[in-house]
Amino acid sequence: MTKAILALENGTCYEGVSLGKQGKASGEVVFNTSMTGYQEVLTDPSYSGQIVAMTCPQIGNYGVTDNDHESRGPQVAGFIMRAASPIASNWRASDTLHNYLEEHDIVAITDIDTRSLTRLLRSSGVMRGIVTTDASRLEQAIEEAKTIAPMEGLDLVQHVTCPDPFIWRDDMDLGNSSEVGDFTLINERSIKQRLRIAAYDFGMKWNILRRLTAYGCDVHVFPATSPASDLLAIAPHGIFLSNGPGDPASLDYAVANARELIASDVPMFGICLGHQVLGLALGGKTYKLKFGHRGANHPVKNLATDRIEITSQNHGFAIDSDSLSSDVEVTHVNLYDGTVEGFRHTTRPVFAVQYHPEASPGPHDADYLFQDFIDAIESRC
Repeated sequence: MTKAILALENGTCYEGVSLGKQGKASGEVVFNTSMTGYQEVLTDPSYSGQIVAMTCPQIGNYGVTDNDHESRGPQVAGFIMRAASPIASNWRASDTLHNYLEEHDIVAITDIDTRSLTRLLRSSGVMRGIVTTDASRLEQAIEEAKTIAPMEGLDLVQHVTCPDPFIWRDDMDLGNSSEVGDFTLINERSIKQRLRIAAYDFGMKWNILRRLTAYGCDVHVFPATSPASDLLAIAPHGIFLSNGPGDPASLDYAVANARELIASDVPMFGICLGHQVLGLALGGKTYKLKFGHRGANHPVKNLATDRIEITSQNHGFAIDSDSLSSDVEVTHVNLYDGTVEGFRHTTRPVFAVQYHPEASPGPHDADYLFQDFIDAIESRC
């Protein structure tokens, strides 16, 4: 076994065992509280630039499968586990997690105290860090961690967006979406017509595309820097803004395009980074959370219905509720810390949520939001 270390910018170091590629990974160290879904986490483009620690004590039990990808491969900068299962016990598994990480050149560390690490990040906030298999260079790794660019001000979207526009088809997906059962299947008789959706790809998870398709949409995907006129040129029934990585305040081009699209009065729906971009376009401000929301167990209150939804989340920034104008209404709040989890415009067909109604991984409580989007479109068709 090859030794590995995790060195944090505050001088804290954890010794463990290397898993995956030998070498070095650098980025913002964050934690995810999901009990399952590690492959979806690994392949979520929103984790670009981050080293992800899983709080669940054993990872890799059920291996990996092409059906669980959220993009074409791992997007994390590095991966941290308490214990990595040496075998994969699952009829769906095509490989072990160890082989998968090695094949995709992901530097990972296991056999460290992830409970201690999580408590540190929770109390002190997320930190920049280095995972390296060169355990003899501890002091150098700590100093190098201090030089990593902070997440504030970083535009990571341009590293993960699609290079060219395309129309999503289910056969473009490496996975077989029928395997997730009733969550994917929508009664075709309830679909009045196929709807044309123009979607900005800020680092979009595949399950968002699957869900929109399942609800009767033909999704035209555009690179993040495409001008608003390109989206409007296809005469969309609706416009979607996706999840993605980095600091939303650095995306001046996306905010300007969103502002132009809002003025078009085409129904708009945003998720995660898309929620933040729409908030900025409507005059709001964003700020960085101390340690973020990452996991599949976050309770959110729907203020319109008083219902509680358990949601899947992955974000390190939030919208400042005090910065929102009087024509923007907060619709959902996080029950852990009271932060904004959703809003709608009171006079335009625009709404957004900070969390992930498409789940993958996570609960399906918020899937109704896709139907809300369809209803908003059909009410204007």
